[in-house]
Amino acid sequence: MSAGFRTGIAAEMDVDVESTYPSAFTVDNCTKVAEGKTKAILTIPDSDHVVVQSKDKITAFNAERQHDLEGKAHLSNVTTSLVFQYLNSIGLRTHFVRMHTSTEFIAMRCVMIPIEWVARRLATGSFLKRHPNVSEGYRFSPPKVELFYKDDALGDPEWSREMLIESGLVVSGVTIQAKEVDLMIEVTRTVFEILERAWESAGCTLVDLKVEFGVHVITGDIILADVIDSDSWRLWPGGDKRLQVDKQFYRDLPVVTEEDLSTLMNKFSWVVEQLKKFTPPAKSRVVVFLGSDKDTECGEKIRTCLQKLGIHCDLRIASAHKGAVETLKILAEYEGHLVPTVYIAVAGRSNGLGPILSGSTSNPVINCPPVEDASSLQDVWSSLRLPSGIGCATVLSPEAAALHAASILGLQDHYVWSRLRLNRLLNYISLMKADWKSRRDNDLKRDMVCRGTLEN
Repeated sequence: MSAGFRTGIAAEMDVDVESTYPSAFTVDNCTKVAEGKTKAILTIPDSDHVVVQSKDKITAFNAERQHDLEGKAHLSNVTTSLVFQYLNSIGLRTHFVRMHTSTEFIAMRCVMIPIEWVARRLATGSFLKRHPNVSEGYRFSPPKVELFYKDDALGDPEWSREMLIESGLVVSGVTIQAKEVDLMIEVTRTVFEILERAWESAGCTLVDLKVEFGVHVITGDIILADVIDSDSWRLWPGGDKRLQVDKQFYRDLPVVTEEDLSTLMNKFSWVVEQLKKFTPPAKSRVVVFLGSDKDTECGEKIRTCLQKLGIHCDLRIASAHKGAVETLKILAEYEGHLVPTVYIAVAGRSNGLGPILSGSTSNPVINCPPVEDASSLQDVWSSLRLPSGIGCATVLSPEAAALHAASILGLQDHYVWSRLRLNRLLNYISLMKADWKSRRDNDLKRDMVCRGTLEN
């Protein structure tokens, strides 16, 4: 395991993304440090940031086919910027800082890990050539992640997880070992599933996705880097391969005409317009009914958790026992807005609030009785033993109530679902870090025992 084992996946890096970002610079003063077929990388003077420039060029088959394509640099840059902005807004850290010009964006400087990570939901393309016994359209659940070592001379050969671990690859002082490989596999799968949900909301199937990672030059964090544009994925509107709106359209052409290139640009433009809709205005909410103002602390904990997930939350005070009529008036007020809403009832002692709400709405209701001590645990039975025909759930933790409400809203809100999917990734990373620390402590104690044995 490399020392430190840093991930940089969430907003946990030790350096501000704009800590050494110059207030003003010109590209003419930047130094080109890398150049590929479709983009170039320039370092910004006195900064740990770079300029990523897209080119008006499209290539295929290891550049055996290539065409100049006016306007592609702009569309590629906007596509990448919108995708990374979306991922950053969810809380998934990437190297992207901001769009600079119509064909350039600013990014944190990374040393790239020479591996392409491909996540696949459906079997198609090169996968079928390597696995001829698999039918096209075979569905991978969870998404299958493949690794390809970047080497043009060798045709970017496929590597297994074990090959990468055994390679001893060192990037900017970071040794790529099992934990780093597993991290990047899990992040690749997470990014795919997040973008898959967003594209599904636009009526489009994300078939597969290619991503790359880099090591931040200052912190040593492994972060999502490079670009994600229409060269990076397969997109089938309505799940129909014939309608593909990605680079595969260009690859499949037997002969490329000017009309074909114009059609390709229209497809790329359509992708950009759809990406602009990925972060919709909030369209769902949670309303927390408090039995009294004494329950406000519990309600605020629920609201704080929901706000982190991008969900609006109202707190209202209404007693089912002391003011049943007023409680139902408040409920009717929210029901009349036709906004997807989950209700949470926070009421101690005899909880009539949750069952009354559940019996008066078709929306989900969650009971979250405040538990202050062992004696208050007896009160939970009024939330569990319900009359027939009443279907509210019961949890004891404010965080659990918020997460349960969010998971319900996430069924029809891809942005909320994506926040929850990121939470799963962060839980995975937290456990991975804790286990790494435990293994390191085990090694230290074993060494101490060995030294003690030798001394004796």
